[in-house]
Amino acid sequence: MTNSYAVYRQTPQQLRRAGARGGRATARNRRIRLSAPGPSPEETEGPPTSHGETTAAAIAILDAKFPWLRAVEKRFPPQQPETP
Repeated sequence: MTNSYAVYRQTPQQLRRAGARGGRATARNRRIRLSAPGPSPEETEGPPTSHGETTAAAIAILDAKFPWLRAVEKRFPPQQPETP
């Protein structure tokens, strides 16, 4: 990590002043955001919505349309050839 004094050519006093300004600005913005009237997070969330079909329903529809692809979503271990 580089030294901020060497990078920005500022005295330690100037760096402290800049840091204090940033802290004051952050605190001011936080106070404004918290005191601003607006909907609370509980009010913005509506009732849960249904997303239509489920994964199981989609698989059932695809199995009905394409019977030769039935159960391809299930993975089976590779079969070993039988040796006599």
